[in-house]
Amino acid sequence: MTAPGEVRRGPVDPRLLRLPGMRPYLAAVLGYGVATAVVVVGFADSLSRVLAGVAVGRLDTGALVAVLVFAAVRGLLAATRGATATAAAATLKARLRADLLGRALGRGPVWLRGQRAGELATLAGPGVNALDAYLIGYLPLLVTAVTVPVAVLGRLALADRTAALTVALTLPLVPIFAALVGWHTASATQRQWRLLHRLGGHFLDMLTGVTTLRAFGRARAQIEVVRAMADKHREATMRTLRLAFLSALVLELLATLAVALVAVPVGIALVDGDLTLPVALLVLLLTPEAFTPLRAAGAQFHASQEGLAALRDVFAVRSPTDAAPTRSGGASATPRGARLVFDNTTFEYAGTAVLRDVTFAVAPGERIALIGPSGGGKSTLLHALLGFVTPTSGRVLVGNVDLAEVDPDAWRSRIAWVPQRPYLFAASVADNVRLGLPDASPDAVRAAACAAAADSFVATLPDGYDTVLGERGFGLSSGQRQRLGVARAFLRDADLLLLDEPTARLDGGSEAAVIEATPRLLAGRTAVFVAHRPAMLPLADRVLLVRDGTVREVTP
Repeated sequence: MTAPGEVRRGPVDPRLLRLPGMRPYLAAVLGYGVATAVVVVGFADSLSRVLAGVAVGRLDTGALVAVLVFAAVRGLLAATRGATATAAAATLKARLRADLLGRALGRGPVWLRGQRAGELATLAGPGVNALDAYLIGYLPLLVTAVTVPVAVLGRLALADRTAALTVALTLPLVPIFAALVGWHTASATQRQWRLLHRLGGHFLDMLTGVTTLRAFGRARAQIEVVRAMADKHREATMRTLRLAFLSALVLELLATLAVALVAVPVGIALVDGDLTLPVALLVLLLTPEAFTPLRAAGAQFHASQEGLAALRDVFAVRSPTDAAPTRSGGASATPRGARLVFDNTTFEYAGTAVLRDVTFAVAPGERIALIGPSGGGKSTLLHALLGFVTPTSGRVLVGNVDLAEVDPDAWRSRIAWVPQRPYLFAASVADNVRLGLPDASPDAVRAAACAAAADSFVATLPDGYDTVLGERGFGLSSGQRQRLGVARAFLRDADLLLLDEPTARLDGGSEAAVIEATPRLLAGRTAVFVAHRPAMLPLADRVLLVRDGTVREVTP
C-alpha cells in the first residue's frame, strides 16, 4: 500500500488497473500501439521505395498507393485513439469524483477530521482534472514507446544489421536519462501538488471563517499566510517547469546524436556502394521513428505527474485501510428492538486510541445519556452506531449480529439522527424536513414539525412550508434549524434515536422548545444521546461518563 505522501516510482500505478473501465481502455491502447507500429514500418518501407524510384526517374504506383493508405490509416488511428482516450478519461474522472465524494460523505464528520473541505475540493476538482495529461497524453505514448521501437529494430535488422545494432545500443540511453530526470521530477511535482493541496484547503477555511478572523483582528495575518503559501506554490511550479524544459533538451540532444550516428555511416556506405538507395532511405526514415515516441513520452511525463500525485491521494481516500469498508453485500436485516452491545471495542485515529476496551450494552427502549469533556469520544460512539467508523478491535453488536456485517443503508434506514448542527439545504422547508422520508405527505411533514415545536415559526415564513431556505439554512436561527432537525427525526419514525448535543449553542428559549419536544421523540424508542447541559439528563435511564478513553456508568 502506498502512503498518501509516498511517490510510487513506476510509470503505471498497479492500483489503476482496479478502477472501473481501465482494463478495456488499456487493452484498446495496447491495440492502438501495435497497429501504430505496423503502420509506421509499412509507411517508411513504402515511402523509401517511392523515393528511390523517383530518384531514377521511375514511379512505383503500388508503393505510392501504399504510402497514401498507410498515411490515412495512421491519421485515423491517431484520431480514434484520441477520441477513445478522451471518453475513457471523462468516464473515469466522473466515477472517481462520485466515489470520492460519496465515500467522504458516507464516512461522516469523524473521517473529515484532518481532511479539510478545501483539500477535498482541490482533489475532486483540479486534482482529478490533471489526470487528462496522464490518461490522454502519457499512457498511449508510453505504449507506442515500446511497440514502435521494437518494430523498427526488427525491420532494421532485416535491412541493415549495422544500423540496427547502432540503434539498439543508443536507444536505451533515452529511457535511462528520462528515468534519471523523472525520479527527480516526480518528487518535485509531488511537492508542487502538496502545496496546491494545502493552499486550497487553507484558502477555503479562511473564506469560511472570515467573519471570525475579522472579529479577532486576524484577517490581515491570514492574508499574509495565503500569500506566502501561494509564493511557495509558484516557486515549486517554476522549479518543475525548469526541470521539464531541461529534460526535454537532454532527450532531444540524445535523439539527435543517435540519429547522426546512424545517418553518417549509412551515407558513407551508400557512397561506397555497400548499400542500395532503397535500403539507405529506409534506414534514414525508420531511425528517427524509433526515437520519436520515446521523446514524446518523455515530454508528456512531466505533465502527467500532477495527475498521478492527485491519483495517489484519491487512492488514499478510497483505500479500505483508511476508511470504513463498504458493506453493501452484508446482512440486510437485523432484529428490530435488538440489544446494542459495545463488546470490548477500541477506536483509534491516526494511531492514537480515542477509546479503549469499551464495553456496555443498551437494552431495547432504554435511553442512554453520554456525558464528559469535549473530544473524549462521545461522538465516536454515535458514529460507530451509524456505521461511519468501525472499531480498531472489538465489535459493535446488534442483537447477535456484528454491525460490520450489516448492510449500512438498511441499518441506517432504522436510525433517526439529530446532529449538533443539522445541515439544511437550499430547498424548501418541507423538503428539508422530509429528507429522511422523501415520499412523506404535506400533512405528515406538518405533523412532524408540530411535534418538534417548529410549526409556529414555519407559519411566519413568507411561503410557510414552501419557503426556500438559503444555503445551510441561512435566514433561520440556530434554534429554528435545530427544531427542523428534530422534525426530521419525528418524520422518520425510526426505532433507534441518536442525538449529538441537540441543545448545544442554543439560547434559553430555543433550548426549552427542543427539550419540550425531545420526550415525545424519545417515547417508545431506544435512544443514545450526548448531553452537555443538565436539562437533558432527566430524560435518560442511565448516564455514561466518557473520559480519558474509558466509558463508565455514573449516577445522574
